[in-house]
Amino acid sequence: MYSTPSWAWIVFGVVLFTALFVDLFSHRGERADNHRRAVIWASIWISLGLSFCVFIAIAISPAMAGDYLAAYLIEESLSVDNLFVFLLIFQSLKIRPEYQRTVLTWGIFGALVFRMIFIFLGTEAIERWSWVAYVFGAILIWAAYKIFREDPGQKEENKMVTWLSKRLPLTPEVHGHHFFVMKEGRRVGTPLLLAVLGLETTDIMFAIDSVPAAFSVSTDKFVVYSSNAFAILGLRSLYIVLAKSISELEYLHYGLAAVLAFAGIKLIAAQWHFHVPAVYSIAFIILCIGGAVLVSLRARKKRGGPKTAASKDVGAERPKDVGEKQPARG
Repeated sequence: MYSTPSWAWIVFGVVLFTALFVDLFSHRGERADNHRRAVIWASIWISLGLSFCVFIAIAISPAMAGDYLAAYLIEESLSVDNLFVFLLIFQSLKIRPEYQRTVLTWGIFGALVFRMIFIFLGTEAIERWSWVAYVFGAILIWAAYKIFREDPGQKEENKMVTWLSKRLPLTPEVHGHHFFVMKEGRRVGTPLLLAVLGLETTDIMFAIDSVPAAFSVSTDKFVVYSSNAFAILGLRSLYIVLAKSISELEYLHYGLAAVLAFAGIKLIAAQWHFHVPAVYSIAFIILCIGGAVLVSLRARKKRGGPKTAASKDVGAERPKDVGEKQPARG
């Protein structure tokens, strides 16, 4: 644990809100981002997250900076797993790219709020009751097992989206950037509203894995929340960059499973005063995720570039109604 000065929280808040304002101002209007522009913005947000690590090293502590970087890499890696869910939700609800940005913006705001609540409650729980760390460690190991066993080509339906679509008054048509419209004298939701709710519930489910993974590095609120926030900040641009290729990274789930299992074991081992230095955690994360991506790309190249079963599912015929079952992850 570190003694984080109050001014560090102020600096973090100013940087984060400034970044959110710049993001909103730069992406206003109807025009959808092209791939080149998305790459530039994704690079900017990743650079900002890494630059904040440098700030922590200079202004506070190099050791804290190491923990921040390890937590940031974990969160950035695990957030990639969200992107496939985003893609399936948007395609199943027939939301065009120029409207996806609105959904992702509200999804990011919601994620920042829910992650803050989860992180602050989680750190308080670990500080008060040490056995909570064993629970979080077990959750991570179980999540690693599930991800390791999953078939990337067979994605389960998003049960929350399906459940909400059957119970909320909704219109199947998208009406611009509106979340509600008047239809036959009553206010009903649009697919954009359903997409935001789907993204938020999905992020909450992913947070159950990713936040405890950050706790395996540090239980300091500043380290965990700032790393989460900067990882989430660039998620929209990263989605646009990787939307067409994320389904072809067929071995990525093995790398993610290894990272989660490592985090779970590390969190439990810490209760027995066995500490793994941050530099080893960083090296392990880079090795697992980088290795999984490289193996996936080599396998795709060896096949001559055909799409995987997962990408074929993504391009399958779209449902006629938002109430139908959708092939999204739950």
